[in-house]
Amino acid sequence: MPVRREPRPRKLQRPPIPELDISAPRSMRRAGKGTGLLLTAFGAALIYLAYTLVTQSPVYMAKSGKATYGKVFDRTGDVLFDGTQPLTNYQWGQFSDVGNLIGDTSGQMSNTIVSRNIDALANYTFSYGNNAGTASLTTTLSHSANRAVFNAFGYKNGTAIAYNWQTGEVMVCVSKPCVDIVQGYENVDSMPSGSLLCKAFSPIVPGSTQKVSTLLAAYQSAGVDTINALEYNCSGAWTNANGDVIKCHQGYGHGTQNLPTAFANSCNPYFAQLVQSGVVPLSAIISAYTKMGYAVNGEKAASMELNGIVIPAASTVLKDNTQFETQWGALGQGKTLVSPYQLMLWQGAIANGTGNAVKPYLLASKTSPKGHETKLASRADTGEMFTPESAQAVQNVMTQNVREHYGTLSGYTCGVKSGTAQVNDNGKEYENSLLVGFCLDEQCPVAFCIVIEERESWDVTTAQIARTLLDAVSAARS
Repeated sequence: MPVRREPRPRKLQRPPIPELDISAPRSMRRAGKGTGLLLTAFGAALIYLAYTLVTQSPVYMAKSGKATYGKVFDRTGDVLFDGTQPLTNYQWGQFSDVGNLIGDTSGQMSNTIVSRNIDALANYTFSYGNNAGTASLTTTLSHSANRAVFNAFGYKNGTAIAYNWQTGEVMVCVSKPCVDIVQGYENVDSMPSGSLLCKAFSPIVPGSTQKVSTLLAAYQSAGVDTINALEYNCSGAWTNANGDVIKCHQGYGHGTQNLPTAFANSCNPYFAQLVQSGVVPLSAIISAYTKMGYAVNGEKAASMELNGIVIPAASTVLKDNTQFETQWGALGQGKTLVSPYQLMLWQGAIANGTGNAVKPYLLASKTSPKGHETKLASRADTGEMFTPESAQAVQNVMTQNVREHYGTLSGYTCGVKSGTAQVNDNGKEYENSLLVGFCLDEQCPVAFCIVIEERESWDVTTAQIARTLLDAVSAARS
């Protein structure tokens, strides 16, 4: 019987072990990169948040109304605002001449130094909260000079602003009536109109001070010699090509005059004839006005700024040089409006003889609650608003005007142009008296604009206020 063999066990084949790919899948690699980027971004965001909390927390606190506030000083350290104690602690009248310029933290006025720079006055830091110290702003204003000019107005209302045309420092800025911030605002509805508004920054009817702008345009277009030699007759009134009458303030007229004489006489018929004559094309006047910063015929013009305070641009309408409205506008009436600030600025560019003014500034420095001082003043120019030749020629005409007609300003090397603005305020008609000008003396290098509202013949004059201003600024600089 055959022997049955058991089958030999089959050797099991171990399946091959696949080589391990120790590199991560692409999806995981992408996820890893994304996570890294997220972590980096998150870290950067935390750093930015921390930086913002530390550096911007005073701004947020100031605007929240929960911060305490510091002080505003004049150029000598005299206090113009104090948020660290009751204002009643100060002597009567301490802030009565600067209330609508410097302002306070009440929220009643928005276009003031305090309101526009409230974050710089917050006594708050991220590390110390409201107990960090006292923040402050130092201005270029001379409080002694400002108060002298304010008092010179007497019972009259108006405004006066003056700045150093060499450096840009605003030395004087007065606006009457003016709120006394010590008295508060319980009777705000019964306050005289304009008490909460600094009129130096608001457009007004410029009257014959506008003849400075028209003369600048004429000099640039036709040349100094040509314009100075032009003669026109004034018999007290002149009828234009359309039959409209331009009257002169001198009822019996000035007779035949050349430009410097007509400028000193502020003769309306002379300048109206100049505009209509075509010697200076209307397009040239419009171009010159536009370069000076006017919004002409509805076009846009850039507003100005003084340490946050906003000043609207001058404006006028000039359509046809034979029309009364255009001639009247070139004489500073009609629809022509200019702020005293801008009138002063042009005087600065005439005083330096370049047509390019140094920009005014009011804040010299700020000090943080921890005592770190930062200079805020830096020289900046407007750019050329009119040619140096025209600036120098107008300077000559204006200084001649003072030498021959303004004994009140004797002792100073000055140039001025007066103006009378006819105003119709909601049916109430009256006249404002204006004076724009400059002083060339090294002790008193200022450009200025002065406005007396509703002036009568027996009232204080703009020239008298100008004299007070020049004396006060000279004393403040000595």
